[in-house]
Amino acid sequence: MEKFLEAHSEKITGTISCFDRILFKGYLPLGWPGEMEKFMRAQGLLNKDFKRFVQEHSDKLKQHAKAVAEKAGRPYVHLSSPVRKEAMAREIAERDGVKKGLVCILAAVEACRSFKLIYGDGHPDIVGARRKCLCLYFYLIDREFGFMHVRIPTWFPFDVQVCMNGHDWLAIKMDRHGIAYSRIDNAFLRVEDARRAQRFADGFIRKNWHRILSAFARRVNPLLGSILRHMDYYWIVEQAEYSTDVMFNGRAALEGLYEKLLEHAVLCFGAEDVMTFLGKKLHGNFKGEILNDYKVRVRGARVKHRMKENWIKMYDKHGSVLRIETVINHPREFKVRRRGRRNGKLVTEWFPMAKGVANLYRYADVCAAANLRYLDALSVVRDPQESYRAVCKVAEPARRNGRSCRGFNPASGKDVRLFSALMRGEHAIRGFRNRDIRERIFAPAEDREESLRQSARASRLLKRLHIHGLIAKVPRSRRWRITDRGSAVMSMVIKLHRKLYPEALEEAA
Repeated sequence: MEKFLEAHSEKITGTISCFDRILFKGYLPLGWPGEMEKFMRAQGLLNKDFKRFVQEHSDKLKQHAKAVAEKAGRPYVHLSSPVRKEAMAREIAERDGVKKGLVCILAAVEACRSFKLIYGDGHPDIVGARRKCLCLYFYLIDREFGFMHVRIPTWFPFDVQVCMNGHDWLAIKMDRHGIAYSRIDNAFLRVEDARRAQRFADGFIRKNWHRILSAFARRVNPLLGSILRHMDYYWIVEQAEYSTDVMFNGRAALEGLYEKLLEHAVLCFGAEDVMTFLGKKLHGNFKGEILNDYKVRVRGARVKHRMKENWIKMYDKHGSVLRIETVINHPREFKVRRRGRRNGKLVTEWFPMAKGVANLYRYADVCAAANLRYLDALSVVRDPQESYRAVCKVAEPARRNGRSCRGFNPASGKDVRLFSALMRGEHAIRGFRNRDIRERIFAPAEDREESLRQSARASRLLKRLHIHGLIAKVPRSRRWRITDRGSAVMSMVIKLHRKLYPEALEEAA
């Protein structure tokens, strides 16, 4: 990220990285048919009593919700058709001037994880099933977390969903500590002390989330004080969005640059780059989709790079904030260092990351690193005139130690293939070797002599690149790395060859 900030320092007022929308889910130890049957037995009931039993306690949840709404003087609304619930709740809060506490309770029939009875061997059996039941949405403005909601189905096993926004939490935190800021929706346009605000944002992961989320669950599930009093929810992170916002000093400062950033992301970022941003490496055993998705929205355009169920997005917020956002739905694609068993032994090693709320800190680490890599990759996008001048210079001969070295031709397919091979995302972390390049630009060698000739040709190409300042040697190794100048020039040449040349020819025709 430092490269990007340095490249546009005169336009940027600060940065903030924090969780955006985050979705927690809580599960009681009743989610399996066998556990539900044991629970029924503990209540002195048989499987045949299941329907009556769950209906009785479903009614208790509905009555509790209506009583909470009545006590707070807030509306309880039964929705007979699909609506945007959050938008509706925000309208109610604005209409009634609600600043804290319960906003409303929305009730809607939705599918949820539950159980049903089927014919068994001499008696009915309880099995898992997707059922439709009344789901209750408690929308509130919490004094610590701001606008949020808690959802609970009214059928067993009463899975709870808690949804909140890290920007709301950070805004409340800054209010308490007297940090001035300007904000629209969930984006900060300006923050008086961005470094101090970032320290507050980093503290979000250190909260006692099990205690906090369990307290919200007790507010919506009255059965935790009666028949479920010996149980507790197990909490996971169902979905986490972590954003890095770069705040520019006005719309004019970002508007022209953002268009170039979008073009660069769409044209230059491939599958290897997306994997690299997410801290992964593309290999032959990878199974899944990697997609780049460009979409024009009402408020502007955004680009999304998706790897399976996880993705990175780039879009602008209100014309003056550049947001890079990593979203994790499937954390097992990443790893966390913890105690675990391997080959029958208890060890501390890197294991696939689970969804447990205890791993929230690792979600932040992975997402923040992905956002920073993405911004570093965008740091080559500058004033196009500077890049055009650099491209012209690299096309001219260069001299070293009294000897001339010819330049590179931006219109040559051979040179563009070389630049494309060098700019592959897999080289961003460890650099590249002679072999890595010749495998990409030459046909497979048929014998050892041909292989040696190709190696010599690749060495001469690397020397030319080095003389022109496009690559540099990695100390004490046989690897090379791309310089900042090389990254800017080669990206521009690829863009010229793939986009601007075809457009110019089409216009000329």
